[in-house]
Amino acid sequence: MTWVLWPIEILYSILWRTKRFLYASGVLTSHKIEATVIVVGNVVAGGGGKTPLTIALVHHLKQQGYKVGVVSRGFGRTASHIQSVSESSSPEQVGDEPLLIFEKCHVPVTVGANRVAAAQQLLQEHPDVKVIVCDDGLQHGALARDIEICVMDALGIGNGHLLPAGPLREPWPRKVDLLLHTQTKSLPEGFESTRTLAPEVRNAKGHIKSLMALQTQAVEVVCGIAKPEAFKTMLLSQQLQIAHFTALPDHDNFLNWQAQAPELPLLCTEKDAVKLWRSHPEAYAVALRFEPETQFWNAFDAMFNARHRYH
Repeated sequence: MTWVLWPIEILYSILWRTKRFLYASGVLTSHKIEATVIVVGNVVAGGGGKTPLTIALVHHLKQQGYKVGVVSRGFGRTASHIQSVSESSSPEQVGDEPLLIFEKCHVPVTVGANRVAAAQQLLQEHPDVKVIVCDDGLQHGALARDIEICVMDALGIGNGHLLPAGPLREPWPRKVDLLLHTQTKSLPEGFESTRTLAPEVRNAKGHIKSLMALQTQAVEVVCGIAKPEAFKTMLLSQQLQIAHFTALPDHDNFLNWQAQAPELPLLCTEKDAVKLWRSHPEAYAVALRFEPETQFWNAFDAMFNARHRYH
């Protein structure tokens, strides 16, 4: 079917190259803000591990004493205005991933389709923030950035074609500062990382169990993520007995979902839990432990120290 979509791919390519030219020639402006900007994104449509890396970067920078904020589009939210995430925010207002970042990182998070305006609002509300990590936005040229990090999952660049003939949002290869593989390394270049499940799970009632304890009984699993089979594979690798597995669309709100076996322990991802817990507080959230290799952190630190200008 690729050849059938080739004319649309050519049109997409022309539009993309025109936009890049307009930014390079100064017709379109990239706006600089008063903070060091790190953009985490990918060149492939769909989830590629951007949010886990964003969380890892925030923790890494906080450990070094930097005041960090996060900007995100807030995909899937019903509101359109720029909004700061708070403890009372709902996934519908700000998006599930920004809410998860806020809860795990305890840093200011602002959402909005206009990344420049969202970043400016964040800095106005939190003038002590000197570093902004942008969760997604590799193709959002309006926000000037100091470091670009591209993440790539096990599928790599797929068939190498642009949308809609292939998965690419823009041609590859393209210049980025750092390339990180979030699953199996699909290209010779770039850094590797490891993804493991945390040994303990928890639910909204405060109950904590070990994954090992759940091996002795059947469980039900539901998730609304971009790569549900990857989550299932990781659970099976822990010898869990999955009696029912439901994969809903990415960012699903779970309003129309019902458990198939209410008597069984129910498992989901942390991203799903921020929505699922409202109707199923007994569901156990399985945390993902994501860790880039040491060489990645060494390269990132050297680059950040050379480009960070705000103190």
